[in-house]
Amino acid sequence: MSSQLHQEFTGKVVVVTGAGSGIGRAVARAFAHAGARVLGVGRRREALEETAAGHSGIAVHSADLRAPDIPQEVVDVATGQWGRLDILVNNAGATRVMPLAETTADGIRSLLDLNVTAPSLLARAALPYLRETKGTIVNVSSTYGHRPLPSAAHYAASKAALEQLTRSWAVELAADGVRVNAVAPGPTESQALAAAGLSETVVEQIKRDEAARIPLGRRGEPDEVADWILRLADPTATWLTGQVLTVDGGLELI
Repeated sequence: MSSQLHQEFTGKVVVVTGAGSGIGRAVARAFAHAGARVLGVGRRREALEETAAGHSGIAVHSADLRAPDIPQEVVDVATGQWGRLDILVNNAGATRVMPLAETTADGIRSLLDLNVTAPSLLARAALPYLRETKGTIVNVSSTYGHRPLPSAAHYAASKAALEQLTRSWAVELAADGVRVNAVAPGPTESQALAAAGLSETVVEQIKRDEAARIPLGRRGEPDEVADWILRLADPTATWLTGQVLTVDGGLELI
């Protein structure tokens, strides 16, 4: 989507988590192209700096969102630098292959800490500023937040939780003028599979299998998902809240 269609983001302040690669990187750059001031957050400083390279509107903050005090720190950095916060994009998340027979308490906890607890604490920290700006939250779920994913059930469950948080927050915050929506991408080109500890051979096989199942015949590109995140965050979408938009090439239909 052309940034010319998003001049209303000029002067807006956006926090994007998981901004070091994939969808998060595409989202941070798209908002910057549209005139926003963006704080890109992630664990890998070098990756964040690559995201920001050549984009004067992007500042970066390296931190592990699973630490309970970090969400407030992130909001403090953004508001300390720019004095406001208009949009929170909860994109950071982890994928984990964990069949039931191999499920552990630590495995469950690590998924929930990043996929559920961190976005919740970020939203809480951002809320006073979002109330002031009549801002918006966009959560990044997954098509597997509402369809089965054998051998990765707890990942799917964490995304289902995020979708229900989206709906509940939308109702809870409506009176404050704060909109809350989510995008649920299907399989999208990123480093998520490799980050889950899978070998390159297994990753390539999974990608081929996924592409074969998707009605449109391919995996998605990060820019295609970023496009819809900007649309949901658009201040002109004044009557849209509590929605989970699936962007998956038709995968959820089969």
